[in-house]
Amino acid sequence: MDEICDVTITADSADWLVDFVRRLVDDRLVACGNISVSPVRSIYRWEGEIEDAEEVAVVLHTRRSLVGRVIERTEAEHPYDTPQVLAIPVVAASVGYHQWVLDSTIEP
Repeated sequence: MDEICDVTITADSADWLVDFVRRLVDDRLVACGNISVSPVRSIYRWEGEIEDAEEVAVVLHTRRSLVGRVIERTEAEHPYDTPQVLAIPVVAASVGYHQWVLDSTIEP
């Protein structure tokens, strides 16, 4: 059975993230996106300065073989110069959910 993967992305705008996830689902690159509209507080170093910002986050559920395409789309469309895009392997999932992710996405 094909492997599935979760991809996390953060952004400064919930509206942008909602629209982006809808496009990914519409294009069948992801089966689902779980968006946390409550802000997450991100503290990080950027261009030599410590930043402290509120962001929103999404966890996308997709095939491992589609992660490269999700990363490419994110880098092309995200408003950040260097967006956070992290792919995390799913080591186990319910059989039904796993199959639903596969059925909801395209084969590369």
